[in-house]
Amino acid sequence: MKYKIIPVTPFQQNCTLLWCEETNKAAIVDPGGEATLLMRAIDSLGLTLEQVLLTHGHLDHVGAAKEMAERYNVPIVGPHKDDAFLLESLAEQSARFGLENCTPFTPDSWLEEGDEVSVGNEMLFVRHTPGHTPGHVIFFSESSRLASVGDVLFAGGIGRTDFPRGNYTDLINSIREKLWPLGNDVQFIPGHGPMSTFGDERLTNPFVADSAVR
Repeated sequence: MKYKIIPVTPFQQNCTLLWCEETNKAAIVDPGGEATLLMRAIDSLGLTLEQVLLTHGHLDHVGAAKEMAERYNVPIVGPHKDDAFLLESLAEQSARFGLENCTPFTPDSWLEEGDEVSVGNEMLFVRHTPGHTPGHVIFFSESSRLASVGDVLFAGGIGRTDFPRGNYTDLINSIREKLWPLGNDVQFIPGHGPMSTFGDERLTNPFVADSAVR
């Protein structure tokens, strides 16, 4: 599976294009804004967009989801239904951050722990990872040893839990019980900032390194 990270919005949120090399069929993960930029990338790579995938319901991760879905006539998939309250409050989120109004929407389908999402001939496995938000999910490609983890984990950090319905204990449990078992060699794309591996974070991340939680 190939990928391209496209930071968008003043929050520099890592929107990610994932595609199957054999078919050029693609998914876009967390299109937080700047739809024109994202469309240009899809078209320049000659990709066929099949779906919009969402890790969670915060504005900087979903701001262009509806526009992208309508432009390419594809479904919005995810996050987990426990983030419905965030998608319903997108207008309020927009006003709070002084951004262009984002119309609330309901995805075409919610995701659950253990679901599988196909991208061409590739498969993404879904893990429900609450903590940053209650309905946060991550997408994992076993074949590519690659995970798109939204705002659960960062290089040297973890997601915030001071937003509505955030929970620190849930977040730490999600990282240790849902991410670490996938393997130390797994590279991950976080919602913001540079990529890393689970192994590196287990060694050096001050919040969740193995030495910090013993």
